[in-house]
Amino acid sequence: MAHPDPTRRTFLQASGGAFFSMAAMGFAVPTQRLAFGKDDEIRVAVAGIRSRGVAHIEGLRKLPNVRVVALCDVDSGFLGREVAKFEKRGEKVDGYRDFRELIKREDLHVVSLATPNHWHALQTVWACKAGLDVYVEKPVCHSLGEGLRMVAAARDYKRIVQVGTQSRSSYAIRDAITWLHEGHLGEIKLARGFCYKPRKSIGKVSGPQEIPRNVDYDLWTGPAPMRALERKQLHYDWHWDSTTGNGDLGNQGVHQVDICRWALQEPGLPTEILSVGGRLGYDDDGNTPNTQIIWSQFASAAMLFEVRGLPRDIKAQKEDWGGGMDRYQGVKVGVVIDCEKGSLRIPDYSSAEALDLDGKSVKKWNGAKNHFANFITAVRSGNPADLNAEIVEGHLSAAPCHLANLSHQLGRTASAAQITAALGANPAMSEAFQRMTAHLLANDVDLEATPLTLGRALLAGNTTLSQAMEADPSTKPWLFRDGRGEFRFPS
Repeated sequence: MAHPDPTRRTFLQASGGAFFSMAAMGFAVPTQRLAFGKDDEIRVAVAGIRSRGVAHIEGLRKLPNVRVVALCDVDSGFLGREVAKFEKRGEKVDGYRDFRELIKREDLHVVSLATPNHWHALQTVWACKAGLDVYVEKPVCHSLGEGLRMVAAARDYKRIVQVGTQSRSSYAIRDAITWLHEGHLGEIKLARGFCYKPRKSIGKVSGPQEIPRNVDYDLWTGPAPMRALERKQLHYDWHWDSTTGNGDLGNQGVHQVDICRWALQEPGLPTEILSVGGRLGYDDDGNTPNTQIIWSQFASAAMLFEVRGLPRDIKAQKEDWGGGMDRYQGVKVGVVIDCEKGSLRIPDYSSAEALDLDGKSVKKWNGAKNHFANFITAVRSGNPADLNAEIVEGHLSAAPCHLANLSHQLGRTASAAQITAALGANPAMSEAFQRMTAHLLANDVDLEATPLTLGRALLAGNTTLSQAMEADPSTKPWLFRDGRGEFRFPS
């Protein structure tokens, strides 16, 4: 395949291997951040505009004294489509293919990132170094070490970096969690997160696929290993390829992981992670689990997370895949915090309900504010404390997802009996596993023919976790993610 300029080779040659050299990239290191008054115009660029990026464009351009001045996408079709929308409204916007060219603009203040997961860290670090504030979609990064680098860049360059975990801007959820912390339901026993979201097969191809002519695949791949496209659809289905995405645990599930960690008031990483799951019910080109249970032990309490991409049974697969998903206590994609005097249910991004031990409603909350508006408020003040979802919170909420997927990748296939025996000392995981196997049976999944994976238990501070980190170099904070080194962080 011919690579358009700039090529991956020129990426490396640009600065003799020192790809993060500011001089080589044509930037001056910012000495201080700009101050904005309430009436000053903030000029924004949006990168990654296929679908979620459109929400970024509309969410930002509708805010007072905010102007979207540039768009960036490696797909010229999407880029042309969105530029045309601006032109139709009589608005001026510039289009860019290469993010590095975009952030050289001297009139830019903010970048908003809705690019694939494997690009989040590098673009955030580049933008911070260029003196720009950043809104970055969840999960903040593709691996644990990348998140550390993003936090460091925000601190080193004194930038405002907001994460797209918009539940943090829900005053209903905030007030409900504050009420929980006041002790009205007693001690928290277990935080439960759920991602019961329909995910059909992405299909299976027999060999490399042709890259769409309007896509710069070299730039699309970026810091990921350069490989042939071996799935039907380039866009979106990268979520189910572990070299670019993090499965539904890191896609949808990170929102609910974030709420669980918020409720637990946990300021750090879990001390223990264990995954049980697999990609079951179909044979396709995805390699991330569509069915998974994860145990994350924190200092205060544990989090039990469940992922289900298949509907409730084989009949629902044939008749109503999207509407036929399972629920746990009425929740499909949400959170249930089990406490000694009842539970707190958070079924979406903007509501919550407390129930007593008999299931009777005790108190309800509803409402949310604009997450983009919160970001712009912090950009104007220059104070990261004004953010509802500052980068360190996003990093800490993505971390259990990355560690759980690492547990899965380092695991081994096992029979249901073997997994049951392994989980015997953990009644909550055992009960969740029984429900999961019943769910799979209802979907005609033969666990002897397609067994589950019992992940490796990762324990903080012991050799098992150290070995896991060595097995996945992307978790090392000093290395990005490519054997040839084009996108390494400086050591």
